[in-house]
Amino acid sequence: MKNRQIKMLTIVLTMIAVVALAITGKIKNENKTFLSVATASTGGTYYPMGVGLANVWSNQLKQDGIQVTGQSSAGSIENIDLLQKNEAQLAILQSLLAVEAYQGVRNFEGRAYGQLRSISMLWPNVEHFVMLESRIKDGTLNDVSGTRFSVGPQASGTEQSTLIILQGVNLSKQTISPEYLGYGDTVSAMRDGRLDGGALPAGVPAAAVTDMYASGVPSRILDITDEQLASINAIANSWFRFVIKPDTYPRQSKAVATIAQPNILVTVSQIDEKIVYDLTKSMFENLPEVHRVHSAAKHISLENALKGVSVPLHLGAWKYYREAGVDIPDFLIPPEATSSKSTEAL
Repeated sequence: MKNRQIKMLTIVLTMIAVVALAITGKIKNENKTFLSVATASTGGTYYPMGVGLANVWSNQLKQDGIQVTGQSSAGSIENIDLLQKNEAQLAILQSLLAVEAYQGVRNFEGRAYGQLRSISMLWPNVEHFVMLESRIKDGTLNDVSGTRFSVGPQASGTEQSTLIILQGVNLSKQTISPEYLGYGDTVSAMRDGRLDGGALPAGVPAAAVTDMYASGVPSRILDITDEQLASINAIANSWFRFVIKPDTYPRQSKAVATIAQPNILVTVSQIDEKIVYDLTKSMFENLPEVHRVHSAAKHISLENALKGVSVPLHLGAWKYYREAGVDIPDFLIPPEATSSKSTEAL
């Protein structure tokens, strides 16, 4: 009888322990915040950058119960859709497409996404408008007029951004003989004399541009003037000044004054302010770890954080930048910051 009572007591205690563990586990799970960052295909820079940042956040904010994972996607346009459906809470976007979505223009005509909010610039796509020396007159974007020029593959991000840049200097497909080539094919066609130039936006150094210079194609990268930059940004405020230093490419002895469009980290206004504050702070206060994520991550810094960013900041990111002493343009102040409740909370 005594043994039976002991056995029953053991069973009861075991059941209580199991229930306690289940409850504890549930509480732990309820105290966790799971976030997904939408990137692009696994072969590019977006995916490893997103996964790497997710690992940094999960590691640094573990004590706060924040866990972030990277998710592959078709790129910027799908990422905006994932944010709208709450299938991702963070995303990496091409700045131009972020502006289009926020304003409801071009690709997002009539579908403005006013809840979109920026966190930071991550790394720049540097514009390389290359041209054969024989077609160069003043060495700027003006020289593209009347040439056989590759604007990038059809329906690509390169084509979309290139056409807006050309529009900024009063050019269009009608004022050039457009081709729709990839980067390597653009350089090959220039080498063969079948093409005068092309747009090759990429991180520096761009492999195709290195090949162009190293293989002796008589060509160079065009400059973009301050006036041209202002005109381009009047159409879509997405670019900032970028100087390609001398000797970045073979035979490139002079600096090139070009422009760059950033890839930016975004979220939506509904995400909790403290969460975004913590994400922003942990990214900038653990830069050695962040810079190991990918070679492109070396551009992540407080100095670069708002370069080319045109969609208003999330309230949490805005709070961190104010504390860090970053100069924030008026157009990046979150609409939510105008409410007295938000201002008092900050």
